[in-house]
Amino acid sequence: MDFNTRLLHGKAVRAYSNGGTLPEISQVNAYRYGSAEEIESVFRHRSAGFAYSRVANPTVAAFEQRLCEIEGGMSCIGCASGMTAISLSLMNILSSGDEIIASSGLYGGSIDLFRDLSRFGIKTRFAKDVSDPGTAEMINDRTRAIFAEVISNPALRITDIEAAAKIAHDHGIPLIVDGTTATPYLINPIAHGADIVIHSTTKYINGSGDAIGGAIIDSGNFKWDFERFTCLSDFKKFGKMAYSVRIRTDLGENLGGCMNPTTAFLSTIGLETLGIRMDRICSNAFRLAEALDEEFPGISVNYPLVGDDKRRALADRLLGGRGGGILTFRAGSKEKAFKAINALRFVVKASSVGDVRTLVIHPESTLYIHNEPEEVRAAGVYDDTIRVSVGIEDVDDLIEDFVKVIKENIA
Repeated sequence: MDFNTRLLHGKAVRAYSNGGTLPEISQVNAYRYGSAEEIESVFRHRSAGFAYSRVANPTVAAFEQRLCEIEGGMSCIGCASGMTAISLSLMNILSSGDEIIASSGLYGGSIDLFRDLSRFGIKTRFAKDVSDPGTAEMINDRTRAIFAEVISNPALRITDIEAAAKIAHDHGIPLIVDGTTATPYLINPIAHGADIVIHSTTKYINGSGDAIGGAIIDSGNFKWDFERFTCLSDFKKFGKMAYSVRIRTDLGENLGGCMNPTTAFLSTIGLETLGIRMDRICSNAFRLAEALDEEFPGISVNYPLVGDDKRRALADRLLGGRGGGILTFRAGSKEKAFKAINALRFVVKASSVGDVRTLVIHPESTLYIHNEPEEVRAAGVYDDTIRVSVGIEDVDDLIEDFVKVIKENIA
């Protein structure tokens, strides 16, 4: 089955209760059992079942199964947010004294998280491109993971996952990637060598701006060295599932960052239209970026399919020739950027990405407000940068709106 058919008719789409085409929302805390022996068996993970929704919930499980199938993973764990997913994915294998290698052009909140981890004795070394061979020189006996975004937000750098995975695997460490801005429609990172895939399901997977959620997809392919990854040593008996089982039954359960059943339901609805939305969004983003680049040669337009031949070649090879739904451009000054943002007619001033509506924001004064200046510049953000998350509007309206505003306020 191709992508859209698999979304609707894949193995994970089971016969839901009462003939429903979607899972019912199981909005309860706990589940009834007939005996103490039965519930003990579930708590000890000897029997399948649901006991407490912080650990597992039928609606969340239904969403996890569908996302896992579409990503080509072994298991999926729904989380309260994308940041919860990133936190759990890393903390699951880290102890004080360990190190991470991460791309420098990350979302500001992710950089903030690495600063928080440093207070627990976990160091992050930043590389401009984790797929560059020079990254290997940063790895030492304390390095436990390489972390990158498939398409960085908002720098829009594309990670060569195959190259980064080879570097990681040559040194016995996993490659963890955030696939939020690429989505499973553009790429399945696991098929290219990634070991763990993260999503902020809040964004493109949900698509309607009505729920906050996240997910961790485990490929099941990484061979864990339990003497090196001591956090997983108690879960050795689970073999390739050790990573997922620890999150599900230990770290994730104890920290409590579970996905809400209603969020899972809304995210399932969003997932079903991911393919057709991404087709429109990617087409709109490319046409808008191309129009702005041609109309205003003096303005720096940043989009994976515009300008940079090396990046476009990566998009052709890894992303099926598509560039995603985000573009940025520079206005010349913060004042001009604010004037332009305020003048747009068909664009919502908001901080998210992946909505059906086009969203615009000034990232330096919002998303990177807690970051150090050098971190902001490394992420490709300047005081005149405008980030646009393109939606599904009629693209001619978007182009007309942006061209008029840029002519009147920037050019």
